[in-house]
Amino acid sequence: MRAAGFFRPAQAAGGLWISSIGLGTYLGEPDAATDAGYTTAIATALRSGINLLDSAINYRHQRSERNIGAALRQLISSGELQRDEVVVCTKAGYLTFDGDVPPDPNSYFRDEYVRSGILDPSQVVGMNCVAPEFLADQIERSRKNLDMETLDVFYIHNPESHLSGGLTRNEFLAKLKPAFMMLEDAVSAGKIRFYGAATWNGFRMPADAPDAMNLVDLVGMAREVGGENHHFRFIQMPFNLSMHEAWGFKNQEVGEQRLTVFDVAARLGVAVVGSATISQGNLIAGLPAFVKEKVGMESDSANAIQFARSAPGITASLIGMSRAQHVEENIKVGTRPLMSREQWESLFG
Repeated sequence: MRAAGFFRPAQAAGGLWISSIGLGTYLGEPDAATDAGYTTAIATALRSGINLLDSAINYRHQRSERNIGAALRQLISSGELQRDEVVVCTKAGYLTFDGDVPPDPNSYFRDEYVRSGILDPSQVVGMNCVAPEFLADQIERSRKNLDMETLDVFYIHNPESHLSGGLTRNEFLAKLKPAFMMLEDAVSAGKIRFYGAATWNGFRMPADAPDAMNLVDLVGMAREVGGENHHFRFIQMPFNLSMHEAWGFKNQEVGEQRLTVFDVAARLGVAVVGSATISQGNLIAGLPAFVKEKVGMESDSANAIQFARSAPGITASLIGMSRAQHVEENIKVGTRPLMSREQWESLFG
């Protein structure tokens, strides 16, 4: 039985109901054993009530997307799941291999992307590219990998990489604008439903950090190209017991005000999804005693999950789960009520 708060309405995204715990697919070797583990874990998660699946085309060299596709085919064909009951999110931006590391990676990228005209090497910063032609190509590959006509959420993956590469804020926005235009067209074509930005540093750094992004600017640009009914409706960023800067830092400039990204997202109708909920396993043991006392769960991993999913203003918290037993353990947190805001904020003093 799910407690109140397990599913949440994502008002920013047309009233989608999203589970407060989502399954992530980042970690793991690119091999058949891990493929099998993920496919089983994804099916177990969907049967357990989790309906948010998160991936990226570069995760495990496209294999994680294909694992999601395999699990969905299995459950949909058996009648256990309807397509509209699951929210599938993926990302693109990083150059990626196809299934395995090729013998000559440079030749692979040159032949696959440069000679084919998909991208110009000058558009790449640290293996990341936000050019519209490249992102459009990646959407088509993700649709094929996932065996899905329409991707629910498509994120531009770590676009702040281009700020770190030396662009000014205005140059950064000008670089992203053609991508936003393409993504609004992709919505019109039925290839994606919503888009956004999945970041590592972008929304949790001080406002004057080289790779800090302003959500007001991004939504403003989405309005410019897509009107008031634009489809930039999701952001993703790390949020956990040891990385909670996005809730505390007033790093978003709104006129003369400084607000947190959670505040701005709520004002602008953008859903916030937290990643790295257990910090790639670093928060499953050794938490301070006061955390267990205040959160009140039985294990450190459960306390970490409960903290993240209870954050005021968060839509969902992603947990990497490559085995069915991970799902079975983590889903137990969903049977418990969320922490009250007062209880949650008491962790900060």
